[in-house]
Amino acid sequence: MLNQYETVFILTPVLSEAQAKEAVQKFRSVITDGGGEIVHEEDWGLRKLAYPIQKKTTGFYHLIEFKAEGPLISKLETEYRRDERIIRFLTFKMDKYAIEYSEKKRSLKENPKEKKMED
Repeated sequence: MLNQYETVFILTPVLSEAQAKEAVQKFRSVITDGGGEIVHEEDWGLRKLAYPIQKKTTGFYHLIEFKAEGPLISKLETEYRRDERIIRFLTFKMDKYAIEYSEKKRSLKENPKEKKMED
């Protein structure tokens, strides 16, 4: 039985767009090569940080929602820690409510008319 996880990481703002994409691809590969299955992904782009990290005030945010077995998480987080392009990361296991919420949020984004019918 695979668990569902959500991981958000922040890349240093000094990267070019191509370098940022390359970093994202690396972490995607860590997930898929480790037997994980990517469910959803969002590139939130360059955003202001809540507080400076390593003297930086902005960073490239990226979210990946995926299914995997538990041991893959420590491997993924080790890769985050080893990569100097990552300034922060957070991975959490989604419970059924978080999964439902995420699916509902995605379907509303894809079909904005549905929301209007509910109101």
